[in-house]
Amino acid sequence: MPRKLVETELTSEGPRRSGGAQGKRRTVTVNVGESPISWLHARGHLETRLFDAGEALRRDYERAQLSQGVTMRWDPVRAKTTGDQGLSGTERQIAAKARFDAVLAEAGKGLEDVLWRVVCAGEALPEAEKTLGWPARSGKLVLKLALERVADFYRIG
Repeated sequence: MPRKLVETELTSEGPRRSGGAQGKRRTVTVNVGESPISWLHARGHLETRLFDAGEALRRDYERAQLSQGVTMRWDPVRAKTTGDQGLSGTERQIAAKARFDAVLAEAGKGLEDVLWRVVCAGEALPEAEKTLGWPARSGKLVLKLALERVADFYRIG
């Protein structure tokens, strides 16, 4: 992932997004280009197997083009393939969507929410906990359980 470093004010609630009092303040440099699971993995909170499972799920989410489009699509229109063997682009998209749906079904009810929020939407774990109405610091355990099932689905050893 590309590094996009931003200096933000550090408050008792965590990094402040914008604004704030001027003068003496503590700041922290944050890489806003880093995904929540790569942040957890880089700091030893997520083992490599679970990180790889999360990345596989995110890849299928992106290949299936499930995220909202925010602008006009500028993808080139192909009249003829360039020798790409196997599935067409549409078939790859359909296969990725089928895998994504199967992974969420394998994860089970209650775990698909945290998977989608943190892995696919890139929502930070504390925000996901708050949105889902979970106690603080409970999300990491639930995310690990969900990623274990994802790793089993993708057969990541």
